[in-house]
Amino acid sequence: MDAAGLTTSEHTALKALSRPSDRRGLLQLGGHLLLLGGTTALLALTAHGPWLAPSSLLQGIAIVFLFCAAHEAIHRTAFRTRALNDAVAWIAGLAILLPPAYFRAFHLAHHRHTQDPERDPELAEPRPESLGAYLWHLTGFAYWRGQIAALLRHAGGRAEEPFVTPRERAKVVREARLFLAIYLGIAGLSLWSGSNLALTFWVLPALLGQPFLRAYLLAEHTGCPESRDMMLNSRTTESNAALRWLAWNMPFHGAHHAYPALPFFALPAGHEILSARPWTQAPGYLSFHRQVVAGYLTRR
Repeated sequence: MDAAGLTTSEHTALKALSRPSDRRGLLQLGGHLLLLGGTTALLALTAHGPWLAPSSLLQGIAIVFLFCAAHEAIHRTAFRTRALNDAVAWIAGLAILLPPAYFRAFHLAHHRHTQDPERDPELAEPRPESLGAYLWHLTGFAYWRGQIAALLRHAGGRAEEPFVTPRERAKVVREARLFLAIYLGIAGLSLWSGSNLALTFWVLPALLGQPFLRAYLLAEHTGCPESRDMMLNSRTTESNAALRWLAWNMPFHGAHHAYPALPFFALPAGHEILSARPWTQAPGYLSFHRQVVAGYLTRR
């Protein structure tokens, strides 16, 4: 077995799948952008009628699930060309308040120390342990508050998180300042022109859509064992084809953690290679959340 606990045959088979593709990445990204274009058009058509709220929600879901594009891009497995990965990570990150240099440092530390209470940065903020905390988490407000606080802290020159290396700090600070300047520029231009386009087509929909991303992400590790076995400490969740597409195949989360070099389109095949192992799974996202809520109610 190698350092990740993979057998030689598993490692060989997975390595053969680990060839990113510009064509596959651009098709996936193009599809997501077409979805976003469609929801934007729908929102424009319904902006003054009773369908405003559902149209805004659809727009928001399309926006916040750009997280999955950013995630794949910071792994540099979305595309074969590094510049494409970096550009998509930057643009998608700008849409959801997620500067890519900081996200990459945070996320790679999460991969190195998954479910380690002392070193996994995802566990710095405890996962919900009560029904009230769970419902608050799903609103997404804690996410926005944390991201805004981090952006302001980094823009002020303080990038002192232990997973941000001294070499990375200058880039994190520089990127935060650029993000902040762009956001302030958009806000200033909106106020100067009296336009509510940014609020209508971006900010308010993202607020409405964020609970769906929080619910999706909560299933990845919540309740998984504190084990070094990546197929156990990361949950694979059965899902329909539409959600797998929207999430760039990340419901196959055990395979992603076991072999992060797999590009998104190879994750189903990677899952098949690893499926003989013990693994943490859920039969669906609704099933996972029903079990979580039932656990809170039982403890109460």
